[in-house]
Amino acid sequence: MDEAASPLDPDSDLDSGLDSGRDPDPAILLAGARAKLRPGLTLVATPLGAAGDVTLRTLAALREADLLLAEDTRRLRKLMEIHGIPVGGRPVWRCDSHKEAEAAAGLLPRLAEGARAVFASDAGTPGISDPGARLAAAVLAGGGAVSALPGPSAAILAFTLAGLTADRFFFAGFPPSRSGDRRRLLESLAAVPGALIFYEAPHRLPESLAEMAAVLGPRPAAVARELTKLHEEIRRAPLDELAAHYAEAGPPKGEIVVVVDAPPPASGPAVTEADLDAAILAALEAGESVKDAAAALAEALGLPRKQVYSRALELKKTRRS
Repeated sequence: MDEAASPLDPDSDLDSGLDSGRDPDPAILLAGARAKLRPGLTLVATPLGAAGDVTLRTLAALREADLLLAEDTRRLRKLMEIHGIPVGGRPVWRCDSHKEAEAAAGLLPRLAEGARAVFASDAGTPGISDPGARLAAAVLAGGGAVSALPGPSAAILAFTLAGLTADRFFFAGFPPSRSGDRRRLLESLAAVPGALIFYEAPHRLPESLAEMAAVLGPRPAAVARELTKLHEEIRRAPLDELAAHYAEAGPPKGEIVVVVDAPPPASGPAVTEADLDAAILAALEAGESVKDAAAALAEALGLPRKQVYSRALELKKTRRS
């Protein structure tokens, strides 16, 4: 039995469920259907909040697919309803992070018969802190074809809105929930020559920002909340100021993206490997522990603590042998 299509305003928020009563323009919707969906698995990005952010090619793919897979089948059905695309008698499989292997096993025989399947993540681009990557890998390993259609990504949108000067970035996903693990990750990323992009749970944001400020310093940064939705907010300030704000205001609500600017250029002459070795050996000969020597030299020379500590351990072993 076909599901009744109830076209809604394509600019409405998927989370709001508000119906404006306006039908989407059929000419615009049909324009995206010129490129036919190919057999195999197609990964499609879905709107972060505003349903009008979906691409014409994604709408065409959802219309033509023989089989639909979704991280959240309710949200996919809602998106299709808003844009007047009936599910019809087509199968709709749930494929969250726990079901990717199972979905791939069931999908491969259908793809071998020439089926056209579409996978849609909950919001944003599949595989970017969302399911999809393991599903695609399993399909490829089984001899199936995989393609993808571009679309919304919270990480890219936040980077665009952050107002920072970096022209490159490293996407770090969700930091570890434990403080020690999170700090070690931040230390490993401190010297990355580009902006850092994180997703974070609202209840952990104040603590994460405080650790980012402690490890990365007062770099320019931005906290993006509820992107494309009714309560979208972008707060831009140095990391220490953002940490102080959320420590006082408490955890915000909604989906969070944190963007941190690239490290400032080194001032003064670069530290050579020979200079570093000489400084470490002098500290060790003066009786300092490896940990204390690394911490002091990293701060004095403007180098990542992990790098100095690792080299200090090597030199200490060499002295003993």
